[in-house]
Formats: sequence, C-alpha cells, structure tokens
Amino acid sequence: MSEGKVKRVSNWNIANCVTMCRILSIPLVIVCLQSPGKLPNFLAAVFFIVGAGTDVLDGYLARRRNIVTKLGKLLDPLADKLLVSAGLIMLIPLGRVPAWAVFVIIAREISVTGLRAIAAAEGIVIQAESLGKGKTLAQTAAAAALMVHYQYFYLNFHFYGMILFGAAFILTVWSGVSYFIAFLSLFHPTAGQD
Repeated sequence: MSEGKVKRVSNWNIANCVTMCRILSIPLVIVCLQSPGKLPNFLAAVFFIVGAGTDVLDGYLARRRNIVTKLGKLLDPLADKLLVSAGLIMLIPLGRVPAWAVFVIIAREISVTGLRAIAAAEGIVIQAESLGKGKTLAQTAAAAALMVHYQYFYLNFHFYGMILFGAAFILTVWSGVSYFIAFLSLFHPTAGQD
C-alpha cells in the first residue's frame, strides 16, 4: 500500500507540475479573449505563448532529471491539444478563423489520439513525426498571431496569422493522413496473407 502511495506522489514531479501550468493557462486565455480591446487580446496571446512554451520546459526537465512518468506521458500531449483547441475555438466567435477549419483541426487531433490509444493497447507505439511537431508549432504561432489580431509596429498580425493558419491547416491534414497510413500499415494484413 505504501509503495502505491509513493508511486502516486512521484507522479507529481516538477515536470508534471509545469505541464499542469499549461492547462491552467487555458482559463486565462479564455477570459482575455472574451474581453474586447487590444490589451486583453494581447494578454491572451502572452498567456497562450507562455503556456505553449512550457511544453519545451517540461520535456527538458523530464529528460534531464530522468523523471518521465506515465502521468506525464498522458498529460503532455493532452495539455497541448487542450490549449490549442481552446485558443482556436475562442477565435471563432471573434470572426478570426473559419469554424469548419477549426472543426477539421480538432477532429484530426481527436482521431490521431484515438489511433495512438488503440495502437498502445496492442503494445505498439506510433511516435510523433517531425511533420506532427511542425503542425503543432504552426498551430501555436497562428493562434497566437490571431489572438494579437491588431496592428503593432506596422505589422498586421491578423494577416500573418491567417497565413500561418493556412500552413497549420495543411500540415494538420497532411500529418493526420500520414498517421492513418502508418496505423493501417501496422494493423492491416498484407495482400500475401489472404
């Protein structure tokens, strides 16, 4: 019994606490985006970027201190998806992103998570590819720029945000298709085994 308690406590290490900070940044982003004006929108982008930046920090801490846990493996990708999804959803009523495109992005995230869970149940790990990491980076940059929205230092953040959003959308669909292909190649019997 005491051994089980030790394991539960050890899950709450510094890396997992940093991951939780990413999840806790979501309400701050939502509240700021619900408030009109340049300053709240700018603060939403700041909270979003700081939250997204914890992804690098928690991974570094977990590897550096050799404190990778099952909880961390669950929370880390979940926190990424929750933060980006919340940010994009909040941009829809502001008219900054098309709802259908956000739906496609979120549907891809849910579908790939499901595929990876099925593969994991069979003892197979489908690793994140560089395409998937590029997708996450593009989504984060696009969402942050679209949160800023207004012009600063002669830069039209909405314009550049939409360019990044288009790139993120393409990478999202592309990486999603590659995951499905990888999944099918692992679970579909070859033609010679009829």
